[in-house]
Amino acid sequence: AHFCTQLLDLTRWRAFCGLRCDGWTDCTPHWAHLLFRNPDVLLRAVTGASHLKHVECVMKDNVAVVRLNSPDNKVNVLSEEVSKEVTEVMDGVLGNRAAQAVVVISTKPGCFIAGADVNWLDKAGSIKELKEISRGGQAMIQRLEDSGKPVVAAIHGSCLGGGMEVALGCHYRIATRHPKTVLGVPEVMLGLLPGAGGTQRLPKLIGLPDALDLCLTGKNVRADKAKKLGLVDMLVDPLGPGLKSPEEGNIEYLEDVAVGVARNLASGALSLPTRERKWTNMKGLQFNLTTHQRHVRNYVFGQARKKVMKMTNGLYPSPLKIMEVCGVFAT
Repeated sequence: AHFCTQLLDLTRWRAFCGLRCDGWTDCTPHWAHLLFRNPDVLLRAVTGASHLKHVECVMKDNVAVVRLNSPDNKVNVLSEEVSKEVTEVMDGVLGNRAAQAVVVISTKPGCFIAGADVNWLDKAGSIKELKEISRGGQAMIQRLEDSGKPVVAAIHGSCLGGGMEVALGCHYRIATRHPKTVLGVPEVMLGLLPGAGGTQRLPKLIGLPDALDLCLTGKNVRADKAKKLGLVDMLVDPLGPGLKSPEEGNIEYLEDVAVGVARNLASGALSLPTRERKWTNMKGLQFNLTTHQRHVRNYVFGQARKKVMKMTNGLYPSPLKIMEVCGVFAT
């Protein structure tokens, strides 16, 4: 009772549980029963799930499943409202001992997260506001990466821009081998750059040449290619016809797989893939030379710059800025 008193306002707790009582003494048997029989009750109360519009959080086998679905949009985008809800929920689940691991998934058909809301960026009245938006996204994703709990991204559909950056902040990525599942950072096509850490995490994960290729061209890659690049750790084949619609069935199946992976990561039955590249094999040698060896790395940047200047004549600042910030990782 003391723990819950510190955590929650009594009125909110009573309203959430639907209890009719005058104080903690009368409520104790009821809320204790709810906690032990349904650990997600406390989790949902802490995250304030009752007022959330775009995010739903449930518990499965001690794994917090964070489901994204913006009801008024055809796709999920990281708007100001969505970002606030995601941050609120993540603060709740990452700080809650009942959740041993986290799965981030979308229940929106054909879309994980399609990127940041450009209208949100357009409404910013100053450079200071734009910086605050970017830093807010960086802080949220850094919180995922720094979490001691394994965080699994379960990707079905478009995973682009800010959505790709959210996935990069997770410790493990699962994607469906489905035609609608594509990953990429297309910000350059809008004259922007990945502003939530993508320019730093991509080279670290897949190497500088491939990271520059994705960032400077804005192209999307399908799940099989993403697996080869190292963007995702596991592929899931889509389900065939069944009682439910293919989209609904695929999302439910993906969630079940992701929960199992998250649970095994938390228990130690499954280890995170090693991200270290060894110098003793050709693939690792190429990665280390082009990403970490200064002279070869400078050559990679030089070649990329030549291609950019040839295509743009230096008239578009976005690709040049992308190379500049990717260079921050390299140094």
